[in-house]
Amino acid sequence: MRVFLKWLLRIVLMLVLAAVVVGFWKREELQRLMAVNSLFSEEKIVHNFSHMNDAFLTVDLPRGDGPTWELPYGAGFELPEGTDEWIEDRAVTSLLVMQDGHIRFEEYYLGTAPEDRRISWSVAKSYLSALFGILLAEGAIDSLDDPVVKYAPKLEGTAYEGPSVRNVLNMASGVTFDEDYFDPNSDINRMGRVIALGGELDDFAASLQDSFATPGETWQYVSIDTHVLGMVIRGATGRSVTDLLVEKIIQPLGLERDGYYVTDGAGVAFVLGGLNFTTRDFARFGQMILQNGAHDGQQLVPADWIAESVLPSAPTAPGKIGYGFQWWIPLGAHEGEFLARGVYGQYIYFDQPRGVLIVTTGADRQFRDPGINELNVEMFRKIAQSL
Repeated sequence: MRVFLKWLLRIVLMLVLAAVVVGFWKREELQRLMAVNSLFSEEKIVHNFSHMNDAFLTVDLPRGDGPTWELPYGAGFELPEGTDEWIEDRAVTSLLVMQDGHIRFEEYYLGTAPEDRRISWSVAKSYLSALFGILLAEGAIDSLDDPVVKYAPKLEGTAYEGPSVRNVLNMASGVTFDEDYFDPNSDINRMGRVIALGGELDDFAASLQDSFATPGETWQYVSIDTHVLGMVIRGATGRSVTDLLVEKIIQPLGLERDGYYVTDGAGVAFVLGGLNFTTRDFARFGQMILQNGAHDGQQLVPADWIAESVLPSAPTAPGKIGYGFQWWIPLGAHEGEFLARGVYGQYIYFDQPRGVLIVTTGADRQFRDPGINELNVEMFRKIAQSL
């Protein structure tokens, strides 16, 4: 019996030692996994959204050595009735309102500050759309109707073998992907764990085998579609999205501060939601788009691409919000009204005829409740109309 107990103790000690060794060896991955698991907790969400580089692998987006695009202040104005309650209820962390290139209102909430670089979430998709339009105009991509696998051969034999580039731009790939943020076993949360543990999103995309619809027939928001667009860009150009975005958009904009992308374990940018910039720098991108892609005498993004991108060309259901090429078009939108949108309350809202741009960041844990997006759009409309 004594021999058996010694043997058992030795085994236990070896297992403990092995666990310690593995824990030390994988400590960074484990720390990131723990960060993912508490990323949206009520007590941490505001802090976490300003410090994503503490929890994830990242790559810098340097602003370059050029002059900063100065955003002058215009006359102040009174926010519409109900705005204060909306700011509190929606856990808004920053609100910036611009008209005709001038800041009319700027404020920060819940302990955030102007220098905070806030996570974009899916607002990043619209940045990728702008980059895609540049590359299409330059001839790197031959046609939107080319099959995805022409540029991303790794996806041959997967659910992405059928869709065209246009289909994935429209979120009409037909690929099965569960976007439920509140289900720990959903595809979107499994993808988050891939990033946390240093896996590769290309492999994750290539693992998707099932489709629910014929490509182009049905719209369904599938975030991995945007990663596939990144694969198309990388395959077409032989360059990283990071380098291309910096060269063609970030540095020409004259940002006030370097940004960064969250990346996977291979250093590939998390293009579907991983951008981090200050609120003012999100506004600089937005103002360029509002100006039909032009800034400081340069046409950064083709104007015809922006116009096409913000048309509700995706096969969304009648009576529902529209979708273009990685841009949202609100129900009842007038011409030139569209938005970039990210989970938990990240928005860039555009009203081109009024020359109005509104940027919000947030930590709204009720963002998926029925009617919340519509309520937010109505608030943006009230603000725009009150200027």
